[in-house]
Amino acid sequence: MLKIRLSRGGRTNLPFYRILVTNSTSPRDSKFLEKVGTYNPLLADDKENRVTIDKERIEHWLSMGAQPSERVAGFLIALGVKGAEKYKPDFAPKAKGSNLKKKAAAKVAKEKEAAAEAAAAKAAESAEAVEVVADAVA
Repeated sequence: MLKIRLSRGGRTNLPFYRILVTNSTSPRDSKFLEKVGTYNPLLADDKENRVTIDKERIEHWLSMGAQPSERVAGFLIALGVKGAEKYKPDFAPKAKGSNLKKKAAAKVAKEKEAAAEAAAAKAAESAEAVEVVADAVA
């Protein structure tokens, strides 16, 4: 199976990536079929040289059945490559406390209850203060 993925270059703390078409079983930085672009994460998001691709060749490889990695799929969708929409990453953040153990989940539930009680007490206190002011005015 073919993959379109990133291959790291550069040196320590100065990453630079090539966007490659490669066999899915080959290691990250080993042989590849074709270099189709570059990605420089150190540049600002609005710079046009941050991600450069050969759109025509990527569309060719997508039509041949190559599957982009999640990061590369995001780049391709942002750059408007045909056929990349079906590889859109479906990331949804988890709700806070959804993967906690029983004791930790109980602690989070107690914190929520305490916050709700504090909010209710504050609302009651402010309502009481409004009544006192209304009595004083009348």
